[in-house]
Amino acid sequence: MSTAEIRRRFLDFFAARGHTIVPSASLVSDDPTLLFTIAGMVPFVPYLTGLVPPPYPRVADSQKCIRTLDIDEVGKTPRHGTFFQMLGNWSFGDYFKKEAITFAWELLTTPEGEGGLGFDPKDLWVTVYEDDDEARTYWRDIAGLPDERIQGLGKETNYWSTGVPGPAGPCSEIFFDRGPAYGIDGGPATDDDRYVEIWNLVFMQYLRGEGTGKADFEILGELPKKNVDTGMGLERVAFIKQGVENFYEIDEVRPVLDKAAEIAGKTYGANHEDDVRLRVIADHVRSALMLMSDGVTPSNEGRGYILRRLLRRTVRAMRLLGVESATFPALFAQSRDAMKATYPEVATEYDRISHLAFGEEDTFLRTLASGTSILDTAVSNTKAAGKTQLAGDTAFLLHDTYGFPIDLTLEVAEEAGLSVDRSAFDALMAEQKSKAKADARAKKRAIADLSVYSDLRGRGETVFTGYDELQTESKVLGIIVDGVSVPRASEGQVVEIILAETALYAESGGQDADQGVIVGPGYELEVLDVQKPVKGLISHTVQVTHGEVGVDDVATSVVDADYRRGARQAHSGTHIIHAALRQVLGPNAHQSGSYNKAGYLRLDFSWNQGLSAATRSEIEEISNNAIRDDLEVVTRELPLAEAKALGAMALFGEKYGDVVRVVDIGGPWSRELCAGTHVGSSSEIGMINLISESSVGSTNRRVESLVGLEAFRDLTAERAIVSQLSGALKTPREQLPERINDLVTSLKAAEKKIAAFEARAVLDRVPGLLEKAVRAAAVRAVIENVGRLGSADDLRMLVTTVRERLGSDAAVVALAAIVNDRPVVIVATNRAARDAGVKAGPLAKSAATVLGGGGGGKDDLAQGGGSDTAAIDSALATVRNAIG
Repeated sequence: MSTAEIRRRFLDFFAARGHTIVPSASLVSDDPTLLFTIAGMVPFVPYLTGLVPPPYPRVADSQKCIRTLDIDEVGKTPRHGTFFQMLGNWSFGDYFKKEAITFAWELLTTPEGEGGLGFDPKDLWVTVYEDDDEARTYWRDIAGLPDERIQGLGKETNYWSTGVPGPAGPCSEIFFDRGPAYGIDGGPATDDDRYVEIWNLVFMQYLRGEGTGKADFEILGELPKKNVDTGMGLERVAFIKQGVENFYEIDEVRPVLDKAAEIAGKTYGANHEDDVRLRVIADHVRSALMLMSDGVTPSNEGRGYILRRLLRRTVRAMRLLGVESATFPALFAQSRDAMKATYPEVATEYDRISHLAFGEEDTFLRTLASGTSILDTAVSNTKAAGKTQLAGDTAFLLHDTYGFPIDLTLEVAEEAGLSVDRSAFDALMAEQKSKAKADARAKKRAIADLSVYSDLRGRGETVFTGYDELQTESKVLGIIVDGVSVPRASEGQVVEIILAETALYAESGGQDADQGVIVGPGYELEVLDVQKPVKGLISHTVQVTHGEVGVDDVATSVVDADYRRGARQAHSGTHIIHAALRQVLGPNAHQSGSYNKAGYLRLDFSWNQGLSAATRSEIEEISNNAIRDDLEVVTRELPLAEAKALGAMALFGEKYGDVVRVVDIGGPWSRELCAGTHVGSSSEIGMINLISESSVGSTNRRVESLVGLEAFRDLTAERAIVSQLSGALKTPREQLPERINDLVTSLKAAEKKIAAFEARAVLDRVPGLLEKAVRAAAVRAVIENVGRLGSADDLRMLVTTVRERLGSDAAVVALAAIVNDRPVVIVATNRAARDAGVKAGPLAKSAATVLGGGGGGKDDLAQGGGSDTAAIDSALATVRNAIG
């Protein structure tokens, strides 16, 4: 049975039983505590916790998920994968344990010919929470399972919670027994790979309190509404139903594995280590494909870092298989073809995806070359120092900064006869992970505080009226201070205000929050920020500037008209620049992020090289021509599918509902899904002035622009500067570039002559210094304060020249000078002096200590400095005493 067929049967089964089938949410999670959608339940958490009222009583879905916590286990076990799909059915206060168990057993054991999945009941085991007698009874009565195949387990495995106070409850897991050939008897309680978990039924019926860990928390009581959350691992069911050994061999993954084996000249199944590498490649290519289809791009932080790591681990695995050339064109095409039936976007977006993937592979192949060079230097330095172990912090730097795999570092070091301080490396890795986990826990705790919004959201969504008006009368639904609802707020306080309706735009979609005020009888509130803390609810952070405001008071939100005008110009300007970019660069120049506010915008887009001045000018001209042409701006609400069919661009990282707002500028020339505020026609934007273009990663660029009046002011300022230059140089404006170029050339020539003169003047001091050479112990020494010099380079030249003139007899030169009002000392020794035990590094360091600073260097040449110019003579005396 194909993976797609399993998915279809699951969804059809639950649709026939009154469930609304919802599409998969993006892999990019709405939850700020998560980088990705890591489980099937993530999109439903606001409904399960009661934060947001559920739109349907019962739902079923197939959810895309990414989980990289166990990335090092990928390829080694039959069930660990970074990308996976969870089939789920959900009840929000509708049905509960009995129905959930009935549905699960019916779908699993109904014969394939009758639309089920056709599992033999004798191959299925279940676990329940040890105290959940109700679930045990249902499994016995509904499924007819004997007691020995219903195993009770503790909280660590069979109890669910978010990890913070809130909903919790027992769960029941269904396992498939692969048979004696795969492990020991004893059922799932043995935790043996023989028993594969295929479906987890979570019964959210309790409210948990504070506690740590998975089991150490108190149950406070029952929830008023009980929910069901279930998750069936699609890939796990697929590898069982397809009769293969693991999920890497199912129909959606195996084609990539086979192509990798073909490229490497390997036979899958012939060598265990090669098999693991092939499975890693198959998994990671699919995961990277799906991440990029949801708009993630490679970078050095956050989601982009995870994607980059997947791609680089793939390159590394191919390298270990003996392939050092580019392989992504062949591998990604295989994954696209395997996944496009279920996710057509991987085909329609493939040009963009492949552009990112192939560019990243090329970059990393070059990184491996440069990383090898850095590692070779570290190896040489380690051996030169007489050591046999490469420092752990060096290995960590290569891994963390350059993306250089630790196993490659180990391999290169071993070839050079060195070991790696793996314990130090592991400690640094653990420290990094600990910091990341602590940050995640802090974020999770912050999200727990969102419960204050639950009752307010339960009264309905905040109505945004700002598309049509800049002033709306409403009433105060709630006042929040430090996460706690309060009845009133008085002058001077900073609080959150929730209104039933508002004209003030909340920051979203790249557009900054509106500025304005909220006024009512006897009070005025200055709006500091406007946000959406939970879906459907708008919160205004305000300062009470006059009077006192209370819950249920009449309130009028008033938008700053000038600010909104500028914000509308900037947001529409962002759309116009995006359209101009795509017109000039092609469809792969896809927006990957934006920010706009009154007078300013920035736009990030997928592209891996800088734009020439001519290209920037062309984009700017197209944009301003669109403004000049007074293109009509049309906004309308359409079903999402219809909007996409019309060619409306859905921007990555944004979340869309079933009905979306489409913004057209000039018809299909610029057609995007967008909930922001916009001008009525393009001429209202006024002007676009591109002020910069820069890199924000190997695969993304950023343009910044001033808009409207701010653009005009910037150009006016530039005109004033040009006018001043023209007057000062007595040169017509059009001749300024040539005149300035001539001046720069003349200045460089003059600087070169001055430098030559200064160098000659410095060298003229050499004979006088040689005359001051004295015998100090076993060496001749020149130890002098030479006064002020233009640079440390001048002092270094003087020191080394004097050393050379002193000949081959043991000699030391220590000269001090004031450079840029700070003391500098440089010490040089020749070979004979070093053989006599006199080394420059310790001498420079001792002098620098007296100067109030630090220093050091090599045995033949070293430098120090400080802040105390009055201590120069004392510092030189220290050098003289150290020589003896």
